[in-house]
Amino acid sequence: MHHLVIVESPTKAKTIHKYLGSDYTVIASMGHVRDLPRSSSDIPEELKKTDWAQLGVNVDKDFEPLYLISKDKTKVITQLKKALKDAEDVYLATDEDREGESISWHLLQVLKPKVPVHRMVFHEITKQAIEKALAHPREIDEKLVRAQEARRILDRLVGYSISPVLWKKIAYGLSAGRVQSATLKAIVDRERKRMAFVRAGYWDVGANLNHAKGDFESKLISTSGKRIASSKDFDEETGALKEEAKNIVLLDETQSKKIAQEMPGLSWKVTEVNKKPVTRRPPAPFITSTLQQEANRKLGLSSKEAMRAAQALYEKGHITYMRTDSVTLSADAIAAARRNIESRFGKEFLPDEARHYTSQAKGAQEAHEAIRPSLLFTAPHDLDVSPAERGLYELIWMRTLASQMRDSDQLQLSIVTQAGDHVSSSSGLKILFPGFLRAYVEGAEDTEQALSDKEHILPELSVGDSVACQTAEAQSHETKPPSRFTEAGLIQFMEKEGIGRPSTYASTISTLNDRGYVRKMSGALVPSFTAFAVTQLMERHFPDLVDTKFTSKMEESLDNIADGKQEWLPYLRAFFLGDKGLRERIEHEVSTIDPEAAKRIDIPQLPGVIIRVGKFGPYFETEHPKSHTMVKASIPEDAAPADFNQQKVDELAAQAQQGPTTLGKDPESGKEIYLKTGSYGPYLQLGEDSEDKKVKPKRVSIPKNVPLETLSHDKALLILSLPRLLGTHPESTKEIRAGLGRFGPYVVCDGDFRSLKGEDDVLTVTLTRALELLAMPKGAGRGRAAVLRTIGNHPESGKPMTLHQGKFGTYIKHRATNVTLPKELKPEDVTVEKAVELLAAKKEKRKK
Repeated sequence: MHHLVIVESPTKAKTIHKYLGSDYTVIASMGHVRDLPRSSSDIPEELKKTDWAQLGVNVDKDFEPLYLISKDKTKVITQLKKALKDAEDVYLATDEDREGESISWHLLQVLKPKVPVHRMVFHEITKQAIEKALAHPREIDEKLVRAQEARRILDRLVGYSISPVLWKKIAYGLSAGRVQSATLKAIVDRERKRMAFVRAGYWDVGANLNHAKGDFESKLISTSGKRIASSKDFDEETGALKEEAKNIVLLDETQSKKIAQEMPGLSWKVTEVNKKPVTRRPPAPFITSTLQQEANRKLGLSSKEAMRAAQALYEKGHITYMRTDSVTLSADAIAAARRNIESRFGKEFLPDEARHYTSQAKGAQEAHEAIRPSLLFTAPHDLDVSPAERGLYELIWMRTLASQMRDSDQLQLSIVTQAGDHVSSSSGLKILFPGFLRAYVEGAEDTEQALSDKEHILPELSVGDSVACQTAEAQSHETKPPSRFTEAGLIQFMEKEGIGRPSTYASTISTLNDRGYVRKMSGALVPSFTAFAVTQLMERHFPDLVDTKFTSKMEESLDNIADGKQEWLPYLRAFFLGDKGLRERIEHEVSTIDPEAAKRIDIPQLPGVIIRVGKFGPYFETEHPKSHTMVKASIPEDAAPADFNQQKVDELAAQAQQGPTTLGKDPESGKEIYLKTGSYGPYLQLGEDSEDKKVKPKRVSIPKNVPLETLSHDKALLILSLPRLLGTHPESTKEIRAGLGRFGPYVVCDGDFRSLKGEDDVLTVTLTRALELLAMPKGAGRGRAAVLRTIGNHPESGKPMTLHQGKFGTYIKHRATNVTLPKELKPEDVTVEKAVELLAAKKEKRKK
């Protein structure tokens, strides 16, 4: 008997095939085999003249979608149909969520098999899980398929109906989306809050106190019976002092310095000692959103990178399915976790009973278990995976263990002291038992260091004890505007507000980046001026589509369709064709939108400055204070809207009026070297602009570490030489150059790029340093274990074998293979022969 199993990817096919016999053929469909048309060129000729073809959905015929087989999938379908001829039945083994159900349904529609068809679902790729799935197949879930189809059609109706409005009124190539636009408004709103924020200063006094039992720090909290202003007394959104805080003392510099001078000469007494036992419980195992957040915080991975790594780990059989809202762990997983905890941390870290968690997320619907390691619970450094995959696996592994460990018992401490009319307070924390913190601290990469940082011990003092003030210092503070969203913070916001679902977070953020709506600056998401223009238009003409509550209700309706509680067709009709439906509203609103008004951005903090989005990026117009003429200038691409203030406007306006600065002539060409400012910031141009648009003079951005006031003729020549030749590679004899690109300074050899590190200068980096960087694996330095030494080259491959110190012990690395050092073998005793022996044993074990 011969069986055909269809999955989405080659990696998944390869892993599943290991657990099936020779009677099974496993083939990958390479994702969806058909979808709605991507562009007008995909639409069949006979349908191009219809009103609905561009939309890809016939809204007047019960929202009938136009599904087309992708051109790059015809070969795959031919292969599947050929394999189907020899099969006695078919197992559709795509992922178990709505997306996977939809892929299986489309395969069924395209292949039209005449043999029995089974839907095979599992949430981890292990032998036990695959055998169980084979033994208990089911039918395709039509409710899940309809829910996914409704979601796909709804996204198409919004995106393909609103985006053309943006093209006509603002700029071609912009896009809107059901989830995307609401998310973008949240980012823009946060930037608006930063614009409106008025920084406020306040002062306090810090004192260093001494007692025979130990030194400690204290902070002034009240003087003359009145509480002193602290950060909590200022409004987080406006920066103004809260109304209820009007009666407190707002110290200035003079007052705080006077108190600081008095303090060492006063008599200090302990007036209060407070001790409060607290218990911290471990976080639940990962779901999709929390995994993306922690991967961003700890590993610096974007949500897209995190999901790509998680997908690879799942398909290789190392973790459970990565798109899930469930925090539940199976009984087998709990048992495996408890065994690992006892063996690695000791029995005292195990609670008496297993922990069980329940989901809190809105519309939890994806898979049936949290993201966890497969039941083998393989140690991270024993996996043959990429650095990003290993780092993510380690997070999942440690979080799963932590979720089943004992609580952390802590003691909060506070000491209140008085000196004359001044009252100060000290806070401390003592960790009585670390519990789960021994394995996992949220947001921290090094758990030992994080534990040490958390603990702040105060001396054991009693009320009435005398202490001495060694020094006191007046300290100034300034309130800070609301923080911009990081990817982690944005995902947390989307989850809380019910915008999108776990499977859409990564793609939404990726789209916002790709469209130029946001860019990353020190990990934060900064909206562009174009993002402001798009959000303004949506707020004025389609406010519900950027309203978080409305978007959340749409998600709930789609979840109800998946659960069979709501019909998909009436919902789509009401949304698009009903009274005040989207189609009718677009027809009405388009005629009322003035393109000039749509391109103009309202920034109340810059009166007298007109900011617009133009063909070549954002620019502003303002009246020059001296000449009283209107000055127009480009706004640099890296200018954050909240940081674009009047001072910056004046600087750019002055530069625009002056025209380009001449730095001298290039000795080789005899052409003038001009310093100019464009939408990407300051740059150098060699020669004049040509009347022929196709002929462009050489332009090079000025490195960020080069101050404009120190830019000399010699340095300008050096910058214009970029990408400069450093030499040739000793092995390949290919050229090695240093240059400046979109993502910063780099070195490159034969298409192999490496970013320069913080201490490197693109203008002075040497060939030796370039060779060092090129020798490093891509991604080196992020989540990689320390290299102790090179053992030697492997006799068969000739490649180096290295000894590494990881978080879970010492191990040998050769190419993609890692093998843990036995406990009885010391690192200094590892020879080439011993390393080869251990690697061979690992290889043999893997074969078995």
